[in-house]
Amino acid sequence: MTAAAGRCNAPGAGLTAAGYNSVLERFMAPMRIQSWRSKLPVNAWLWLGLTGALLAGCATSAPNWPRTGDPLVDGKAAIEQGPQRDQVLWQYRTAGAAMRRGQYADARALLDAALARVGGIFGPDPDAKWSRSYFASEAKKTFLGEPYERAMAYFYRGLLYWMDGEPDNARACFRSAQFMDSDAEKQEYSSDYVLFDYLDGLATAKLGGDGSDAYRRATNVVHLATPPPYDLPANVLFFVELGRGPLKYASGEFSEQLRFLPGKSAAQAARIRCDGQEQVVPAWDDLTFQATTRGGRVMDHVLANKAVFKRATDAAGNAAIIGGAIMASQQGHHSAVDEVGAGLMLAGVISKIVSAATTPAADVRNWDNLPQLLGFGALHLPSGPHTISVDFLDAAGQALAGASKTLPVEVWGTPRDTVVFVSDQNQ
Repeated sequence: MTAAAGRCNAPGAGLTAAGYNSVLERFMAPMRIQSWRSKLPVNAWLWLGLTGALLAGCATSAPNWPRTGDPLVDGKAAIEQGPQRDQVLWQYRTAGAAMRRGQYADARALLDAALARVGGIFGPDPDAKWSRSYFASEAKKTFLGEPYERAMAYFYRGLLYWMDGEPDNARACFRSAQFMDSDAEKQEYSSDYVLFDYLDGLATAKLGGDGSDAYRRATNVVHLATPPPYDLPANVLFFVELGRGPLKYASGEFSEQLRFLPGKSAAQAARIRCDGQEQVVPAWDDLTFQATTRGGRVMDHVLANKAVFKRATDAAGNAAIIGGAIMASQQGHHSAVDEVGAGLMLAGVISKIVSAATTPAADVRNWDNLPQLLGFGALHLPSGPHTISVDFLDAAGQALAGASKTLPVEVWGTPRDTVVFVSDQNQ
């Protein structure tokens, strides 16, 4: 029965709420319940048992590990003690916190573990298959993240590879990050991160290859600022991130539509100064833009179908319960009519239970400590210790009060580049 049929063609559709309750109360009198309960077929009780068990199986329990307030300690506890399906999510979050504390060894290990799982699970995944069923929420699947989240995991890992003197592995990560963005609904938004292509070409050029194709791709998809030509002798590379990135939320009648709250950043650029040199690093990529220009997901269609099914079964249940109650409440107490009415009510109850068990809600688990903006800069500095000053600039180019940072940096000798990670969220 369709939802429209349930609304418009149900017996007694014009019955008032008070009248409906009166009919139900009369029908459910103890003597009457006994009269039809004994005549229900065995398979009807089996259905009721199964649907009750299904609803019981949907219950979730709250995490039971202690919280300390330290994102690294709490994140590692969640990885070890939380559900396996959330493990990658916590590895992402904890790696982000480790990056901003300068605990790069922790970040490497966490990202390696997360990306190994991401790379190994793109085949058939039982959790993902189960999440597409009517009675399991999308959040039951193993979390891998939306494309922008997976892209950032590869980006951070590439940064760390370059920090370790491995630009070839860094380049592979930047290419993987761009690939994560390749399956956009509109071709114009496919693989359109400026920074990833730019870094691909820079690594290629520093390794003695021709990075012009990657540079051309980067300059063809400019959204914010145009990246400069490659400065190959520059040996200190600044990876800059600003603000706080987008957050997911669900909308729609049954929370079946995945949406994004835009990220925010008071800083729009960073000014880097050292030994008389100065460079303003503008933002090149915007993660809110990347999150919201992907277009529809395959899962969006699954969730929409779940929402239709939930609505239809709920309407069908209402219609059957009302119709059965009216039949059973007729004067004369004919046993055959009573049985039909009882059967309709039972079918309605089952339909309502099935509707309640249907879970079309979108998965809003979120890598919630990503930045909003990404940029890149480079300086020429002699090897040895240096002190670098960083100001974060607003849209008018003015330094944000209280946001400046001073970073001690040990510059490697040639040919290895020195990589500096700069975030306005640094701890």
